[in-house]
Amino acid sequence: MRYRGREVDVEGRVRLVMESALTARDRVGVQDFVLLENYNSEAAFIENLRRRFRENLIYTYIGSVLVSVNPYKELEIYSKQQMERYRGVSFYEISPHIYAVSDNTYRAMRTERKDQCILISGESGAGKTEASKKILLYYAVTCPANDHMAALGDRLLQSNPVLEAFGNAKTLRNDNSSRFGKYMDVQFDFRGAPVGGHILNYLLEKSRVVHQNHGERNFHIFYQLLDGGDDDLLNTLGLDRNPQNYNYLVKGNCPRVSSISDKNNWKVVMKALSVIGFTEAEVQKLLNVIASVLHLGNAQFGEGEEGETYITTETQIANVAKLLGVDGSALTEALTHKKLTAKGEEMISPLSFEQAMSARDALAKAVYGRTFTWLVEKLNQSLALRDEIHHSSKGGSVIGLLDIYGFEVLQHNSFEQFCINYCNEKLQQLFIELTLRSEQEEYETEGIAWETVQYFDNKIICDLIEEKHKGIISILDEECLRPGEACDISFLEKLEDRLGGHPHFVTHKLANGKTRRVMSREEFRLLHYAGEVNYNVNGFLDKNNDSLSRNLKEVMCQSENQILSYCFRREEVIDQKRSEMAASQFKNSLMKLMEILMSKEPSYVRCIKPNDAKQPGKFDEVLVRHQVKYLGLMENLRVRRAGFAYRRRFEAFLQRYKPLCPETWPNWHGRLVDGVSTLVNHLGYKPEEYKLGRSKIFIRFPKTLFTTEDMLEAKRPDIGQFIKGFIYRHEEYCLENEYFLDHVRYSFLKNLRKNLPQNVLDKSWPTPPPSLVEASEHLRTLNMRNMVMKYCRRVQPEWKKQMMQKVVASEIFKDQKDSYPHSVGRLFLDSRLEREQINLKVVQTLGNDKYGISVVKYDRRGFKPRPRQLLLTNTFAVLVDRTKIKQRIDYAALRGISVSSLSDGMFVLHMPSEDNKQKGDVVLHCDHVIELVTKLAMMANKTSYVNVNPGSIRFAVARGKEGIVDFVRGSELKVTKGKRGHLLVVS
Repeated sequence: MRYRGREVDVEGRVRLVMESALTARDRVGVQDFVLLENYNSEAAFIENLRRRFRENLIYTYIGSVLVSVNPYKELEIYSKQQMERYRGVSFYEISPHIYAVSDNTYRAMRTERKDQCILISGESGAGKTEASKKILLYYAVTCPANDHMAALGDRLLQSNPVLEAFGNAKTLRNDNSSRFGKYMDVQFDFRGAPVGGHILNYLLEKSRVVHQNHGERNFHIFYQLLDGGDDDLLNTLGLDRNPQNYNYLVKGNCPRVSSISDKNNWKVVMKALSVIGFTEAEVQKLLNVIASVLHLGNAQFGEGEEGETYITTETQIANVAKLLGVDGSALTEALTHKKLTAKGEEMISPLSFEQAMSARDALAKAVYGRTFTWLVEKLNQSLALRDEIHHSSKGGSVIGLLDIYGFEVLQHNSFEQFCINYCNEKLQQLFIELTLRSEQEEYETEGIAWETVQYFDNKIICDLIEEKHKGIISILDEECLRPGEACDISFLEKLEDRLGGHPHFVTHKLANGKTRRVMSREEFRLLHYAGEVNYNVNGFLDKNNDSLSRNLKEVMCQSENQILSYCFRREEVIDQKRSEMAASQFKNSLMKLMEILMSKEPSYVRCIKPNDAKQPGKFDEVLVRHQVKYLGLMENLRVRRAGFAYRRRFEAFLQRYKPLCPETWPNWHGRLVDGVSTLVNHLGYKPEEYKLGRSKIFIRFPKTLFTTEDMLEAKRPDIGQFIKGFIYRHEEYCLENEYFLDHVRYSFLKNLRKNLPQNVLDKSWPTPPPSLVEASEHLRTLNMRNMVMKYCRRVQPEWKKQMMQKVVASEIFKDQKDSYPHSVGRLFLDSRLEREQINLKVVQTLGNDKYGISVVKYDRRGFKPRPRQLLLTNTFAVLVDRTKIKQRIDYAALRGISVSSLSDGMFVLHMPSEDNKQKGDVVLHCDHVIELVTKLAMMANKTSYVNVNPGSIRFAVARGKEGIVDFVRGSELKVTKGKRGHLLVVS
């Protein structure tokens, strides 16, 4: 078939989609792990990951947690069009993606006005840094921005290559491994535009500056400088291009990496420094520091006959001194001697060869580590909220990004792995706590009972590491500070004494025979939540001390390089108080990080590396299983599946599945909860399969949802016919549109049956489709006649009389007189006077059947008020003064009735003045003027004779003379004699 020149095969396409969808679940797995039938099975979990990975579906949810598998290849899923696809869309509406997490977090920040954070974790090489970059790019592209904010977005993005150059390195597991932890806050103003940023860095792996394992490299910046720097720059720095000529770059025996272009990355970093706002002078000082580290690594020492140490490479030391901006002889002295204070006297003693080498390496690590901290501070200055836009940030919020090292188990694990794994213990503790809390809060908010979840509480391991006076860190600090010959082995012995018997700690000495065979005498083992890790204590004390000799500090304090003079403060030399140990510093910064994260609403990205070879398409099940365990994903799944596998907001559930129920298709017009209830009842859901909360439906079993999904797929052909019919809806009734038009007619009639007007005053009527307009009008007329007939049958004679009077009152006074609306709801009485109130003589004269009311008559001359009774009979009215009938008003002679448009009760009865029987016009006032005038007009059969006058009423006094009643608005009723002999009524 064709429609406006385009071929439309809706049925065929829908059939293909349906057939592929019904088999897709077996081929590509489920996109949310909570829908796994066997959710307790690790094998089922990993198989689902494998299926999705095989189809290049690298993202999968565990509820709101995103699991990401590194594809080790470029995927076409990060374009601007993809960003727009996820922008403002409900989290579960389309397939899992890093952009969905980014957008959901951003919208939560905007709508809830609460700070958010995204926690990205995983092993080295799993894609954490890339995930962080994708999130920042999403905000830079999709958030509202002006020129300043666009520049800030550039600086946020450009901070990445700078931090990677100085903080990342090639390791055995990852060519671009972050060797520090990073937490970045992005600040947004009240409009949702990014206006500032701030970075916190954690535990830079400074030991990498002086030593790398075989197959690994030092930090990227060293290789970028040598490969990308121009000849003049390298000459200025005293460097040559060959990295093999530098001791600090050859230990890993890996100067080149095929996946890395150091030359191109150098250009990127230099451009980034410029965008961020570094001056040329600052860049030069920074490169001086980097070059000085390379020269320092080439400094060599000799040993004299008496054991004294001296420098054998004076050229190298001269270069170092020049680049560091310090005195060469003072530097030489500090590298070969130490200062001691004994009994108040300062002494200088030579260092041994090993001590001198350690002093050199300690200086290199200190210079690089402190410069990295300075670099982060400079980045923060560039990203900081500007003074001129401080006001616009009021009412704004923050999104934090945590890109931090994942759990590490290497062949040889040292101090760095100990700190990294301690960090992951803390994050796991926080993760479970926050996940449990958010689950409980959701159940509580929705009014559904929470079922207790069994999970491993790793507080026992956190305490083992961090507890004051008892934990491993406290024991390490204690050993570093104690006088005497403390060493790594004495530290291990102290751990055995203090912690022996702890269920999560073991050493060679404490282990059973089987464990002893696989453990070195220099190791201790911790049973982490993610598994067992052996740590070699060699280097623990030295790395924890992280100290620089006093005389080296004194030299560095004198530096003319502004970076170093900032990094090495004179107070350090003057202050005798020992600085905090490295592990304690890390512990305290970690505690602060936990406080930051606890104060925000968290989202999670869990990154997994599929193989160690960085090879596309390869899925190493053993490696993946380890990471699933390390990341605590099964634990998280168990928490998320507590009770219910699936939950969606009513509107999302109804929107998706409404075609499955005639009552809800194509639209449900009632309350959402009623629509969902109608839908699930039609689908045959059993009570134990689901619960309705306050705004969401909770479905207990995945099979319930899958059955519903399959029913939806089976319904697709009908939906396709419906869509085709919609396209042809304006054509004559034909094969293409018959299903649609029949459905529309049926739906209209079914809806009409439910929504017929319930009384004659209800004028509502559903809008009919074009094909039913004529039938609709017939039905509307028939329905109205039917309601009127039923109503009339029920009306009693008295009520009919009342209604007839009310209709006449409406015709006379509606939209004419101010007091009319107040009179509508009040019944008209048969009389306003009791029989006893009327004089007996008058009753005998006129008879009983009459309407009576108290009025005030105003004389035609002088307007003196006189109380009277006005009595209406069938043919005339009379004015009565106590016992006497003062005036008779024949209906036949009545020429008109005048009232004002205000809310007063004045009215004038106009009579013919030439008739001697009549006394002229009558000016009266009563409290029920609408009722009285209506009854009088009906009895006289002169409803068309009633006039409503907006300003004044003229009336005949006698023999051609006129009187005037003027009406003005006021706060209360007053009737007085006004100017020029008029009667003034204020109302």
